[in-house]
Amino acid sequence: MTGHALLGAAIAFLIATITAPVGISGAVFLVPVQASILHTPSPSITPTNLLYNILATPGALARYGRRAVTEAPLTTALVVGTSPGVIIGAVIRVELLSGPKAFYLVIAAVLIPLGGWIASGLSPTGSREPPEPNDRRITVLALIVGTIGGIYGIGGGSLLGPMLVGMGFSIIEVAPAALASTFLTSIVGVVAYAALSLRHSGSIAPSWTVGLAMGVGGLLGGYVGAGLQSRLPEAFLRRGLGVLALALGVRYLALGIG
Repeated sequence: MTGHALLGAAIAFLIATITAPVGISGAVFLVPVQASILHTPSPSITPTNLLYNILATPGALARYGRRAVTEAPLTTALVVGTSPGVIIGAVIRVELLSGPKAFYLVIAAVLIPLGGWIASGLSPTGSREPPEPNDRRITVLALIVGTIGGIYGIGGGSLLGPMLVGMGFSIIEVAPAALASTFLTSIVGVVAYAALSLRHSGSIAPSWTVGLAMGVGGLLGGYVGAGLQSRLPEAFLRRGLGVLALALGVRYLALGIG
């Protein structure tokens, strides 16, 4: 295993340990890590991140276990939207999109106000109940997020987590559903990029060594992080997710205007 792969595994372990309790695989943080530290060629960064998701999320899902099955209706609604979305995103990334700045700004526009809202501790939906898992709004939202994830290599948990909590869902039910959706969607995404690489030149397929190494680190980190969730209060997790969303939003804003 190369030095870059070992470094990627260590960083992925730390990231997954922190993000798994709120239903995020950590892939969104690995985009700048791959670009600036591991020097993964673009657009190979995207499918490499999706490969990371495939290997990393089962650790956290194993911890959530029965609860991931219990929340299957929400998981199903997310997968129905994100799976076609990630294929659309992959095609856009390879065929049409030359630069990421416009989408970075879109993500920032969503995450900054939403993260501030959740982190403030205000009730996301007032006195209203969250929508039913089969509500069409959830599937449409998942389709949009899946498309963004297909372009930039994020399974969608980093976007769906704050959004679903903002709609009134408990983070206890969101975390396993978001991670299960990330896992299944990432499989679809890697297959889509592998298929596209057959008819295009350049770095389109995943960087397998880096992706596998990061995945192993994320697998262990996700298992550790998911085990921490039951020891942390809902309010702490909710505010933590809000702060995380804010940090991501600011990061993407900086990338978008930089």
